[in-house]
Amino acid sequence: MKYGEKAILKIKLEKWENPCPDREYNIEIGFPEFSCLCPRSGYPDYATIKINYVPDKYIVELRSLKLYLNKFRNQYISHEAVTNQIFNDLKKLLKPRHLEVIGDFNPRGNVKTVVKVTT
Repeated sequence: MKYGEKAILKIKLEKWENPCPDREYNIEIGFPEFSCLCPRSGYPDYATIKINYVPDKYIVELRSLKLYLNKFRNQYISHEAVTNQIFNDLKKLLKPRHLEVIGDFNPRGNVKTVVKVTT
């Protein structure tokens, strides 16, 4: 097993203290190389995952987020399930003032899917 695969296997999302908790500001994160596997066909699905949030006490540590998102590349999971899973995990970890996760999936079979989960 390669070192990157080992890092992905043992990753846990990490939070850091918000350096400006008294200020309301938005954080936008894009992950354009997201992939997972279709639970029905096994074919790969590709997407851009967009995360927008207004932090309260915590912000997400970006390296842990990158590895966390990479863990889905070999999982059989639907567009809807994976977008909601990412949302749930970030909401539980950060308890942000506002959170939106968008799964903007590439077309497959001439069908384009965008899944948006928001508080």
